[in-house]
Amino acid sequence: MKNLNGMGTMGAGGRRGWVWMASMLAGWMLLSPGVPTQAQVIVTGQVKLDEAERKELREETDRLGREVVRLFLSPGVQKELVPDVALFYTAVNQALTFDEFQQTNDVPEARRLLAMGFDRARALGAGRPDWLNRTGLVVRGFESAVDGSVQPYGVVVGKSYRPGGRLDVWLHGRDERLTELRFLRERLRSSGEFAPEDAVVVHPYGRFCNAFKFAGETDVMEAMEHATRAYGADRGRRSIRGFSMGGAGTWHLAAHHPGLWRVAAPGAGFAETADYAGLLGKEPTLPSWEQRLWRWYDATEYAANLRQVPVIAYSGEKDRQIQAARIMERAMQAEGLTLQHVIGPGVEHRYEPGAKREVASRVDVLAATPSPGLRELDLTTFTLRYPAGEGNVWLRFEGLAHHWERARLRASVSEDGKVRVRTEGVTAFALAQPPGASTGRLEVDLDGERVSIGPIRPEEGWWHFRKSGRSWKTVKSGPSGAVKRPGLQGPIDDAFMGSFVVVVPSRAPVTPEEWWVDRSWRQFVQDWRSQFRGECRIAKDTDVTPEDLKSHHVVVWGTPDNNAWLAKVAGRLPLQWKGGRIRVSGRERKGEGLVPQFIAPNPLNPDRYVVVNSGHTFASWNGTNARQTPRLPDWAVVEVGDGKGPGQVLEAGFFGEDWK
Repeated sequence: MKNLNGMGTMGAGGRRGWVWMASMLAGWMLLSPGVPTQAQVIVTGQVKLDEAERKELREETDRLGREVVRLFLSPGVQKELVPDVALFYTAVNQALTFDEFQQTNDVPEARRLLAMGFDRARALGAGRPDWLNRTGLVVRGFESAVDGSVQPYGVVVGKSYRPGGRLDVWLHGRDERLTELRFLRERLRSSGEFAPEDAVVVHPYGRFCNAFKFAGETDVMEAMEHATRAYGADRGRRSIRGFSMGGAGTWHLAAHHPGLWRVAAPGAGFAETADYAGLLGKEPTLPSWEQRLWRWYDATEYAANLRQVPVIAYSGEKDRQIQAARIMERAMQAEGLTLQHVIGPGVEHRYEPGAKREVASRVDVLAATPSPGLRELDLTTFTLRYPAGEGNVWLRFEGLAHHWERARLRASVSEDGKVRVRTEGVTAFALAQPPGASTGRLEVDLDGERVSIGPIRPEEGWWHFRKSGRSWKTVKSGPSGAVKRPGLQGPIDDAFMGSFVVVVPSRAPVTPEEWWVDRSWRQFVQDWRSQFRGECRIAKDTDVTPEDLKSHHVVVWGTPDNNAWLAKVAGRLPLQWKGGRIRVSGRERKGEGLVPQFIAPNPLNPDRYVVVNSGHTFASWNGTNARQTPRLPDWAVVEVGDGKGPGQVLEAGFFGEDWK
């Protein structure tokens, strides 16, 4: 891949990332001439810098950028620690470039962050990265796999924390002005609501204000993994909690990843979309596919998974957001579960001191020991985006009968070491060594069939099962090729939770369809920066390399007539588009001004996606994070008219489990 300014990306990660490094060398954004540099405005600057201040900050920021480049290119420097310096550059540079200074004290704060960046640069260059061993408040950075950007997070290292100890994740509340500069200021001043002395508390940025969904969800996982390695934390003693928007994030991450957490403690927030946002019974009725996709993030649908992880919810007695715990209580009761719900008497949207102590005490008791081995599992999913099989969960979904309908895996280990598994809506799954099961040949009662399997080999870790007709058979590996499987199941928005590259036409637009696509990809690049605080990797259609296809999902824009890379694969995609004709799912549409948007396995690397003519599908700010949900399924046909308007979705739907 060659960036559109003609310079390739750099770094130990090869073409995988280091977009931020190349941007320093190139002079900021890696966009072609004509791409607007002002994104859709979400964060609005309230403070106008005078020319002298702006000039001073720009010179110092650029100087720090050069220091970061020097460190990266210097032999003997720990390259994995360079993001710990670059995060200060990024925070101030973003505020300067996009005019995001919001308070008068933001200017001295920017100077302070630059000074900290220079201090770290000197320490890293001298081989003495002293921030690694500090207790208290520390800010860290990592290179995100999603877009190669540097993302920040904060940690609070307890005075009595030792390697092998406990790690807590705290998710922040909603703040529509939470730039990187504001986030770092907060993380360098406040320990937050909970700061146990024996723990490392991780505060993810979450890529701004998205309730820790989509790339925000990936950010939580990346920050947690980075901190787990950096501080040697016990993976069995990782807990999660948050309040308000952070409570919403805690509900969904606990329900979707139950094996990762020793305990989850959501405070307030929301747990689903329709009831909280008041969408039920409203006109006009939302499209059926959009309502179906609420099952991606609605924690209520995944309530059975909370059998695997203790949950301690908190609500203020007078808080409107007590609705989240109440609706989860009902969902859990339907699964035979009881929610621990601590209520702060007489308060609205905050922690009541006594109730806060009660929540902390209950969490501390559980976090003192690792997650137990589970002899019984009861797992639910609606999508292979959440296949389970993490932490102490020893079952994993690998194939579903129908996406977005409930699939279930239930299993138990008997006293004599035999395993019983029951499936619903599952066509493939994997089984790891269960606690208490025989370590020799394993006897499995699988939907009433008796299966005997040999000892698992350590290098494999899983037995795999696939349904054939009404019977199950063991297979050597999970599904492969052009079938929906974990990490390759759609819908369109799923591609933007992993590493992606934007591929744009080298030929200028001519037709209305091409002009519409041209406007759309430029808007997407702006919106990605605005809503997910990152920078897209961008390549021309003639510059895509085999390494790009191996490392990234391809987000390709254009038509087969003006994008050479799209023309190369167009005939091998499940949606066919040629000469005003679009054929999908056995139906054909004809007419001028039609553009498809869809996701499918990349024919040149079926382990990665190709996305055609779409970015993330909630492209505007919706006022409530509960409405940040997918707007499009696997495919859509859009009428764009003369190419100057927003376009109208005529039809949309899901591909089958075989991507047809």
